[in-house]
Amino acid sequence: MSHPFVETKEMTVGYRGVPLIRDIALSVHRGEILTLIGPNGSGKSTILKSLIRQLALIGGTVYLDGKSLQTLPERDLARTMSVLLTEHVRPELMTCWDVAAAGRYPYTGRLGLLSDEDRAKVDEALALADRDFSCISDGQRQRVLLARAICQEPEVIVLDEPTSFLDIRYKLELLTVLKQLVREKQVAVILSLHEIDLAQKLSDRLICVHN
Repeated sequence: MSHPFVETKEMTVGYRGVPLIRDIALSVHRGEILTLIGPNGSGKSTILKSLIRQLALIGGTVYLDGKSLQTLPERDLARTMSVLLTEHVRPELMTCWDVAAAGRYPYTGRLGLLSDEDRAKVDEALALADRDFSCISDGQRQRVLLARAICQEPEVIVLDEPTSFLDIRYKLELLTVLKQLVREKQVAVILSLHEIDLAQKLSDRLICVHN
């Protein structure tokens, strides 16, 4: 088997230099879904935020396609990794199309202008283009944000509890889209969930996190 697309070695995470979890070893290949499960406050989000460089590592290394994540330029990282966090996004005066189109900006020039190809990829990923983003449901917002992630054409997607605030219909719909994306595009996915039953149905592998 080829080497993992994302791999950590002796990874230690925490806040302000104080370790929360030490010596984390995880790996995920293309076309595979790895899910972190555990109670609230166990450290799932801390691990994910450290993986995406939102938090500085206290120790160890994260490798992305065999290269140290710490050495990758921001633009290269944005083209390779897409991130969907749990925080509510409240962009003012933006349509769903505008939000999804933000996923194409790692590919644009300095002026940030979208090409016809960029616009086509946004249209392909999105069916709510003319709706005001602030006027749609939480479930529809998560679909739009996932469409933004798809527009980036990433090789790995990191999602922090993407089913939070959703009813069961939207939970299943979102995870079905994610599973299809992994199967068709051979994307590597790392996410956190607290619903063990959904995690079992969705994931290739599970990691239990508890301090």
